[in-house]
Amino acid sequence: MKVTETNLPGVLIIEPNVFQDARGFFLETFSASRYEAVGIRGPFVQDNHSRSLKGTVRGLHLQVTKPQGKLMRAVSGSMLDVAVDVRVGSKTFGEWTSAVLSGDNFKQLYVPPGFAHGFAVLSDVVDVEYKCSDYYDATDELTVLWNDPAVGIEWPIQDPTLSVRDRNARPLAELIDRLPKIPG
Repeated sequence: MKVTETNLPGVLIIEPNVFQDARGFFLETFSASRYEAVGIRGPFVQDNHSRSLKGTVRGLHLQVTKPQGKLMRAVSGSMLDVAVDVRVGSKTFGEWTSAVLSGDNFKQLYVPPGFAHGFAVLSDVVDVEYKCSDYYDATDELTVLWNDPAVGIEWPIQDPTLSVRDRNARPLAELIDRLPKIPG
């Protein structure tokens, strides 16, 4: 497997080894010892599967006191997957990175705890499966405005389909007192 570091500490792009022949393909989508060796530590306690339609943006979501690390992959279709460092005191606070994940390229994005996460659907439909390092807790969740100009994500969609929660999200500056903090 190939692992590429991004401009954000701990956010990794993983390209698993894929074995393809005339019958199809095979790959390991997760192996605890192999992923731990590259800095992705579990345990992962919840697996999720979502389906979204073209033009949808989901996010930017994070949990504060029960932060979730997420290991993202598109099973079919494609998406622009985005991580934003929202840890107050981080040298990369407010910066973002992204990767195109698709059912064809098999790439994964690891988003560590303390980062906001979201994605934009590029294909007609995308099926996303991801592992979480803590359980979902709606009472612990914050939603950062998907197009916050202070963050400046270069989304490939100008007028996305959004959930009510994402439409009512707040800019990063308005959430500063509620964001995770780096000790020190």
